[in-house]
Amino acid sequence: MDTPNTTNSPASTDAIDLLITDHKEVEALFKAYKRLVEADGDDEEKKQLALDICAKLTAHATIEEEIFYPAAREVLGDDEDLADEAEVEHASVKDLITKIEDSVPADALYDAMVKVLSEYIGHHVEEEEDEMFRKVRQSDLDLEALGGEMAQRKEELLAEMQEPQ
Repeated sequence: MDTPNTTNSPASTDAIDLLITDHKEVEALFKAYKRLVEADGDDEEKKQLALDICAKLTAHATIEEEIFYPAAREVLGDDEDLADEAEVEHASVKDLITKIEDSVPADALYDAMVKVLSEYIGHHVEEEEDEMFRKVRQSDLDLEALGGEMAQRKEELLAEMQEPQ
């Protein structure tokens, strides 16, 4: 019997719940990568896990930038700089993702790049969840409608990434 895929389908389509689900999923992947490094794991396994992390982060950042942040800016008012800071953080993350995607685990700095990416993401998630999400949740933004749009776009992005190049 097949079990439903709950990692990509949060129980609701609440935009913030969807983003937090993504945060938890990527955090678990980073922990799995760290365990592989500590166990002197197989390079192919590390590469696949790192590419999975990069793909999920890329899709996540895209739905935030295309859909969530523009909507959040409208309700954040004077706190609009939270979305600006998040987008600047995304730029650093994207640069590191590109470096990881263009490297192989045998490269001297590969594990360090994945670790630094994990640290960047940890900082970014903390700011989003502690500041931006709290303020957006207190607004009158329709998080269900926004979440539905974000979930659909995320599915499209992940499907595109799986297409052969």
